Amino acid sequence: MREEYDFTNARKNPYTQKLKKQITINIDSDTIQFFKNMANSSGIPYQTLINLYLSDCAANNRQLHISWN
Repeated sequence: MREEYDFTNARKNPYTQKLKKQITINIDSDTIQFFKNMANSSGIPYQTLINLYLSDCAANNRQLHISWN
């Protein structure tokens, strides 16, 4: 390894906006099974499907409408 490195021409990582963050979330088992079944038919991992769905909700500013009877 070198003693010193020259970073004068360095640039920021262009993908830092797309980095994922690991979290812990409680999801009902039937909801997980739904996404696992979709994963089996589509060939896309179920966690990726959940992320795609949530990203779509955020991008389209979807609001949850709850009504109690």
